Amino acid sequence: MSDPRHASRTDRRVFAVETTGIDVVRGSHRRGRARELFWPWFGANVSILGLSYGAFALGFGISFWQAAVAGLFGIVFSFFLCGLIALAGKRGSAPTMVLSRAPFGVRGNRIPAALSWILTVGWETFLTVTATLATATVFRELGWGGGTVTKAVALAVVGTLIVVAGVIGFNLIIWLQTGITIITGVLTVVYVLLVADQVDWATVAAMPNGSTQQVIGALIFLMTGFGLGWVNLAADYSRYLPRETSNRGVIGWTTFGAAAAPIVLFTFGLLLAGSSPDLSTAIANDPIGALAAALPTWFLLPFATVAVLGLVGGAVLDIYSSGLALLAAGVRVRRHIAALIDGIIMVIGTIAIVFVGSNFLSQFTGFLITLGVPIAAWCGIMLADMLSRKRDYADEELFTPRGRYGNIQWLPIIILGLCTVLGWGLVTNTTAGWLDWQGYLLWIGLGGREGDWAYANVGVLVALVLSFVLQYALGRSRVRQQESIDHQPVYTH
Repeated sequence: MSDPRHASRTDRRVFAVETTGIDVVRGSHRRGRARELFWPWFGANVSILGLSYGAFALGFGISFWQAAVAGLFGIVFSFFLCGLIALAGKRGSAPTMVLSRAPFGVRGNRIPAALSWILTVGWETFLTVTATLATATVFRELGWGGGTVTKAVALAVVGTLIVVAGVIGFNLIIWLQTGITIITGVLTVVYVLLVADQVDWATVAAMPNGSTQQVIGALIFLMTGFGLGWVNLAADYSRYLPRETSNRGVIGWTTFGAAAAPIVLFTFGLLLAGSSPDLSTAIANDPIGALAAALPTWFLLPFATVAVLGLVGGAVLDIYSSGLALLAAGVRVRRHIAALIDGIIMVIGTIAIVFVGSNFLSQFTGFLITLGVPIAAWCGIMLADMLSRKRDYADEELFTPRGRYGNIQWLPIIILGLCTVLGWGLVTNTTAGWLDWQGYLLWIGLGGREGDWAYANVGVLVALVLSFVLQYALGRSRVRQQESIDHQPVYTH
């Protein structure tokens, strides 16, 4: 690995392999404007899968208007958290899981870095699985097969595109995301126009209201599925911006770029799913396939294009950041090798799910909520630490245990563990048998695992809020001590 004080120059050619790993991006190589953050975030989230979240939300037993409010708040607020974390990238010019060393310590941070790596690999695998199955579904609707061979070819194409983009790195990803944004944006509008006549306003308006607990459950699920699934990599794309870039611009363009498409897609997905209980059930079982079944034959291939490209857009960001998280966790390889390792794991996981496993959606939901708890706790700690800082990060010292950030900071590690244990005690995932042990705190005045609060999954929100409060209250003195050091010897690793 290169000396972190002297990051390799990032070649601006699109197809040149990025040589910057978890190094700090030096001043002469920082470039761009805040508005350029719109493209990667919009491209990663303008996915047809956003329509399916409408059915997922209604599955909590709530009305259209309740789901719409939960979706608007959950999507915007969770991506606003991403915008705040992205600010750290501008202030420290390093990947998210390297900047996380400031509160956790250089080696203490390996715990959240490992959690981040597992989550991002899980997400990229889920998106690759969904893209593979979507392609097979469209081909089956066209009468062109859709069996094992189709799935294998689809996996080969999708997997290659994702892995190549992850290995080459930042410039290719930004270039791809710009193209994906334009193509998927246009085709998604066409899709909406084609199926708009299937919306039944009377049926949608007649949906009964659900309980407060059901609304909270939908809200937390949407927060976890959208913004909280991205917070652990939010600074990876703002680290190339100059330090003088507007804070408001970084937060605003990240939030707007990430949330704009999901809000529109989610709302229309609510209208579709609310108009037809059968469609809502079908989407819950086969998110992309059910949406394809509603289309005329001539648009199936364009639909496959928009579906697959949207999913690839998200997976590309995930594989890039999972490689960075792997390096931050202490694995000493080059960045492109780390991305290749993650890509191999992604492909193996996809093969296991597509060709061997079953019921992957409920299993993934359980995985998402389970890891969503510690990531929410990490997010609270990171935000509290950021808001306590008045200076930019001492970037060279993020790489030495003998610098101001130290080796292991036990306070945030203890807070992370405590909030994770509390959070897991307040969530349930009954459809995933391997998670039956969760929900062990629900019996304390919340009705147990079958009570009204059983599926609200408030553990995610508890972990987020409690970790923020504890770190902000107890960790500010440590931040003041770090920032009081005007000069600190720099050690290389």
